[in-house]
Amino acid sequence: MSNRDPNRVIIFDTTLRDGEQSPGASMNLAEKLEMARTLEALGVDVIEAGFPIASPDDFAAVQAIAKASTKARICGLARSLKGDIDRAAEAVKPAGDRARVHVFLATSAIHRQFKLNKAKDEIVKQARDAVAYAKTLIDDIEFSPEDASRTEPEYLAQVVEAVIEAGARTVNIPDTVGYAYPSDYADLITYLRKNVKNIDQAVISVHCHNDLGLAVANSLGAVRAGARQVECTINGIGERAGNCSLEEVVMAMRVRKDQFPGITTGIDATKLYGASRLVQSITGLPLSRNKAVVGDNAFAHESGIHQHGVLKNPECYEIMTPASVGVPTTNLVLGKHSGKAAVEKRLQNMGIEIPEADMPKLMEAFKTLADKKKEVYDGDLIALVEVAVRGKTLTIWNLDWIHSSAAAGAGVGAAALATATVRLSKGGEAITDAATGDGPVDAVVKAINRICGVDGTIEDYRLRAVTKGGDAQGEVSLRAKLTSQDQTVVVGGKGLSTDIVHASAIAYLDAVNRMGFQVGRLDYRTGASG
Repeated sequence: MSNRDPNRVIIFDTTLRDGEQSPGASMNLAEKLEMARTLEALGVDVIEAGFPIASPDDFAAVQAIAKASTKARICGLARSLKGDIDRAAEAVKPAGDRARVHVFLATSAIHRQFKLNKAKDEIVKQARDAVAYAKTLIDDIEFSPEDASRTEPEYLAQVVEAVIEAGARTVNIPDTVGYAYPSDYADLITYLRKNVKNIDQAVISVHCHNDLGLAVANSLGAVRAGARQVECTINGIGERAGNCSLEEVVMAMRVRKDQFPGITTGIDATKLYGASRLVQSITGLPLSRNKAVVGDNAFAHESGIHQHGVLKNPECYEIMTPASVGVPTTNLVLGKHSGKAAVEKRLQNMGIEIPEADMPKLMEAFKTLADKKKEVYDGDLIALVEVAVRGKTLTIWNLDWIHSSAAAGAGVGAAALATATVRLSKGGEAITDAATGDGPVDAVVKAINRICGVDGTIEDYRLRAVTKGGDAQGEVSLRAKLTSQDQTVVVGGKGLSTDIVHASAIAYLDAVNRMGFQVGRLDYRTGASG
């Protein structure tokens, strides 16, 4: 690897693989393709597009991204099994010399004993053989000893040396369960650099989970110790508490140049905000207002002392500028007289590209909303893209109308009785039904369940105003547990309306529609978390 720039950190994005394993974060093919285009525009070096053996859908998505990609390396995950490797290699092959297969096998004592029931030498042999076989199909092979941070360092070094010898170009040292501590994790990277004789023939990568809130800190410590690939996700989404946040780790290395002298990445930081909002829009996973770098409050100042300091010199309280990460300095306000060019320009500024063929239906939705609202803000536009463009790909049931009411109960402390009447349509057929519930939203959910033939409950419900003013739109993001045809899924949904009950109905129906696309061909998860 002597021809590589020793100060260049490779950014490996796994939003489409590990990120999608967040409960409720499943994406369809069109959404994955849009996300992959955004990641390439952002400057991501490697896109882990999925786990091809997991399902036909995952295979198709990885293959489609490999065909559509133009710059980034496209990676598919595989267990150390011939069938997995064959499937991954076939999926990424359209990317040509930018194709990568990422092979993994657990190495820690607890995994050896309880998951694999294999001895140390058996695991070394399986890892070596898997990499050697993968190398016959694809030139660029990455290997991950799963749960590396809890593996004995001496044994880990033995495994790493064996897979490099077998042809692995990249060796990932994952903190699979988020157990590592920054100084210890950095010491582990240093140990491998000193004790693996062929380590200079591969790039050391790190993949950190956020179970203790240390994913970014661990990744940064590893880079300081010599790791030169960081595996991360937009907004830090991922299994359990998530992964290392791409925007945070990139900006930490950029802002703290004193701690990372000479270190560079290929990321265009001005596109971070747009990528963050796209992930939020596609997955429906809400972003905390105080999220570092891209949260709504990241550049907001309420304290009078802070405001005074920022007005005198922003550097008093801002270590980076909003523009440096693509945060709009002002919201472009659009109205009913605004045209297609203005809408397209604003979307481009937010990092959202809409195919020309989709612009007519977006503009139709924009004009409809603009007639109802005096002003249309950035949040409105993002929501319209979700509903008018992306939402069409997930529509089985359409919401025609709802009517809800709540009557106060008799007596002190008596609960109100809510009723809801809902009409849904599918394939030209309209069905109307009604239900009662503990409140209007509960009644609407029960009515939708009756019409769609599902048994569903809301497990998580969040409401936020996405725009300003008395006619502000409310965005409902929820996670629903749905059962149909003896299959149960947990899926997210989003809805937007100036009426909260209406937004809730849209969001719940969105979840039901997403479930409909999954039932019968659900991804089976094989415990792959890197």
